[in-house]
Amino acid sequence: MSGKIFQSAILEMKESAPRTLGVIDETGCVIACSEPSVIGSHWEDAAAEAVTDGFFHARGHTFKPLRCSSSNFEFAAFAEGEDELARNLCGLAAAGLNSTKDYYEEKHDRTTFVKHIILDNVLPGDIYIKSRELGLDGTRQRAVLLVRQTGETDSAVVDVLKGLFPDRRRDFIVSLDERETALVKEVEEDVGVSDLKQLAVAIEDTLRSELMVSTVIGVGSVCRQIKDLANAYREAQVAIEVGKVFDTAKSIITYENLGLGRLIYQLPTTMCEMFLQEIFKKHGIDALDRETLDTILCFFDNSLNISETSRKLFVHRNTLVYRLEKIRKLTGLDLREFDHAVVFKVALMVHRYLASGSAAPHGA
Repeated sequence: MSGKIFQSAILEMKESAPRTLGVIDETGCVIACSEPSVIGSHWEDAAAEAVTDGFFHARGHTFKPLRCSSSNFEFAAFAEGEDELARNLCGLAAAGLNSTKDYYEEKHDRTTFVKHIILDNVLPGDIYIKSRELGLDGTRQRAVLLVRQTGETDSAVVDVLKGLFPDRRRDFIVSLDERETALVKEVEEDVGVSDLKQLAVAIEDTLRSELMVSTVIGVGSVCRQIKDLANAYREAQVAIEVGKVFDTAKSIITYENLGLGRLIYQLPTTMCEMFLQEIFKKHGIDALDRETLDTILCFFDNSLNISETSRKLFVHRNTLVYRLEKIRKLTGLDLREFDHAVVFKVALMVHRYLASGSAAPHGA
């Protein structure tokens, strides 16, 4: 951020402030000051005393850090003196400079702009105009990975991700709330789903090893235009939500591999309930005990192969056939027939969807 922006604000404050006011950056360099001759001075000892919050003293001045998106010290306002008046003047200066900083970043910061795009807060016609103003190529391929912390949260996740992806002109780390952080990454033309999954694995492993943070990561489709980032972000969100219902064991879910789950997730409650009632006219899925359900799932996992399923279940082939026949009598569906098996598989997923409480009461 340019010191000129801070200098303009400091000069406006100068008229009503009886003490010298200014701003230092993270290195201790004075980048703005009501006494122009001080600008450019290096106060490394002041930067060394800096804290991320609250007042501190150095060089006979009172300092207060400005707000920043990370846990690292970036800028601090200062006022001459270490008395109560200096503290009050420094606090007022910091408040005014925070507003200036927020306005500047809102208008000129590329990461903030990308955040507004993925949250769909920018009109389509304005996206390319603003992109050109910020020197952002709107035709580059990009992918959105949504990192959601599932256990205790740690604000240092943003800093770790910035360390993993330091290229600020190509990659953007967008903090959405205390749990969610989006990575908007520029990717090559030939990148595929497997490449994005490997990237997600690297992120997951790093956060676990460095911060002991558990995450689930949703991966949206690669988009060829910057205006499509909002759609890619929504896909990453859907991937996580659908994964919570149908792939609870997975911590990395890609939108393109959601399969039937993606379709079912968009169905309204009434349609799902009607489907189950039409399929199970005699007895519902709830009539099946745990052993029967485990048998069905194992049968599906082994591609409807009776011999392989009986081996995995450690039961005789005839026992498995008996159980499948029992299922046919209860539900009217013979899982040995492919069409019946498909219907039952979908019914299981719909039942799980309803039980999760994620079903929409009305159509999309």
